[in-house]
Amino acid sequence: MLLVTGASGFVGSRLVTRLAQEGERPHALVRNADKAKKSLPAEGYDLYVGDTTLPSTMDAALVGVDTVIHAAFVTADRKQGPGVDYYKTNVLGTRNLVAAAQRAGVQRIIVLTGLGTKPAKPGSYMQGRYEAVQSVRESGLAWSALGPSILFGQGAAFFKGLSDLIRSIPGVVPMIGNGKVEFQPIWVEDVVTCLIKMAREPERYDGRLIDVGGPEVYTYAQILDLLMAKLHKQRVKVPGPMPLASLGAGVMELILPKPPVTRAAMALFEFPNVTEIHAVEKYFGFTPRSLKSYLDENPPD
Repeated sequence: MLLVTGASGFVGSRLVTRLAQEGERPHALVRNADKAKKSLPAEGYDLYVGDTTLPSTMDAALVGVDTVIHAAFVTADRKQGPGVDYYKTNVLGTRNLVAAAQRAGVQRIIVLTGLGTKPAKPGSYMQGRYEAVQSVRESGLAWSALGPSILFGQGAAFFKGLSDLIRSIPGVVPMIGNGKVEFQPIWVEDVVTCLIKMAREPERYDGRLIDVGGPEVYTYAQILDLLMAKLHKQRVKVPGPMPLASLGAGVMELILPKPPVTRAAMALFEFPNVTEIHAVEKYFGFTPRSLKSYLDENPPD
C-alpha cells in the first residue's frame, strides 16, 4: 500500500492520478479536502486530511501503508508568509513524517527533492531541502530520493513565472545574472514515472539519491528566448547582477501575492542545474520528453 503526501500538489496530484489509473488504490494525504478534489480524480484512491506539521493527523493515513512517497514540500517558487514556512514544512514536517512512519511500521520512504541537494548555508531554503533528505536517510527505514531539475508541464511554477514576467513588462525582460546558468528541464509526468518505478522496484533504488533531468540543456537566456518565441513577444534581455536580482525578488515578495521569482528561488541560479544528459534512460529505462516538443504542442501558461 502506498501513501502519497502532498497529494494535491503539482507532482502529488499527478502521481495519485497515475496510480489510480494503473489499478493501485493509494492513500492521498492532503491539507484541504475541497482544494484536493479540484486536482485529483473522482475515484481510485482514499483521501485523508492531515498535515505533516501536525504529527497526530498523519496516523490514520499510514495504517496499512508499506511505502510513502513524500512530496509534501513548500517549493522555492512560493514566498513565505502565513501558512507558508519552508523550515516548518520541509524539515520539521519530514521529521514528523519519519516518526509517524516508524510508529506505523512503514518499510520505505521515497523523497521528492531537487537536483543538487547538498549542504548549504545554515537556515537557507537549500539547507532545509538537504536536512529533509538526511532525516529520511538516518531514519533506519529503507529510503530513496529523486532530485529532478526544474519541472515543466501545465501549471509549472518556474515556467509560468517567466511567462508572466515576459507578458508583464513591455520591451524588456530582466535576467537573473548573465543568463548563462544551465538548466535541464524535465516533464512532470516523467518525474511521476520515475517515482513509481522507485516504489515498485525498490531493490534497484533503495539507498540512492538520483538526480534527473530532461534530454536537453538550456541556459536561462535560451529558456527566455524559447518562451518569448512561443508567446510571440519580442523583449530585450537585460542582465542583472545577482545582488540586484535578489533585491528585486525581495521587493516583489513584499508587493505581489505570487511573485514571478522569490529570494529562495535565487539559489537555483547559483549552480548548474544539470546532471547526466541520459540519466533518465540510465537509471529508469525510458526516454524523457523534451521541453521543445512539449511547447510545440502546449502554449506557455
